[in-house]
Amino acid sequence: MMEWKLSRSYRSGEGDVRWESFGDADAPPLVLLHGTPFSSFVWRHVVHALAGRYRVFVWDMPGYGSSEMREGQDVSLARQAEVFTELLDHWELHEPGVVAHDFGGAVALRAHLLHGARYSRMALVDVVALAPWGSPFFRLVGRHTSVFEELPPAMHEAVVHAYVGTASHRPLPADVAERLVEPWLGERGQAAFYRQIAQADQRYTDEVQDRYASVGMPVTVCWGTQDEWIPLAKGKELAALIPGASLREIPEAGHLVQEDAPAELVAALLEFLS
Repeated sequence: MMEWKLSRSYRSGEGDVRWESFGDADAPPLVLLHGTPFSSFVWRHVVHALAGRYRVFVWDMPGYGSSEMREGQDVSLARQAEVFTELLDHWELHEPGVVAHDFGGAVALRAHLLHGARYSRMALVDVVALAPWGSPFFRLVGRHTSVFEELPPAMHEAVVHAYVGTASHRPLPADVAERLVEPWLGERGQAAFYRQIAQADQRYTDEVQDRYASVGMPVTVCWGTQDEWIPLAKGKELAALIPGASLREIPEAGHLVQEDAPAELVAALLEFLS
């Protein structure tokens, strides 16, 4: 699991996107979207549990994980939704199932509502979708990005470790924490970390929030009951806005449900997807 590596590449309009697929090529397609400041690595347990029934696609968004990071790159939610729409065409997936976490939820929702991407069904896991959003730390850095960009590398690493650690309800194993933080280290990674926060803008969800009532596919909203980044109340609010959406609460799980309760999350997804 810790040897997670995406072996395939797609040249998107925002740079090289690393991706991989698992499972039988003839199985129903399922696409997983990660959030920030994470990568497809957070799906590693879920992927291997789902690949027996589905052809599972994962990808690192531009500016994240193993995908291209560069100065001047547009890594906004708006651009990520456009790249996701490109990828679906590249993969020749017309109505895959979609599972999205954190701001991956906003990416999937924007691709569907603004760019015509079609899904057979959609699971939204502790997603960025409703105003206001962003943890206190996220908002603080967003207001003072230029200051944080000047942090010495060792201090920056400590800050990112502390930040990522608050995403889970249970302490993250040291090797997992290291893997989550690793892409944001070094000159390139540090710049990319603050770039994605600087480009975060609530208007990208404000633009589509009043359209959630038009989502017509089956939807489930899964939420960690101990999420300190986006509280459960937001999950309940979101489920109420999408017609027919169900709400699945995951006990003793924080924002990183995939790390805190992977078995419970997989059970909820398999029940919904089948």
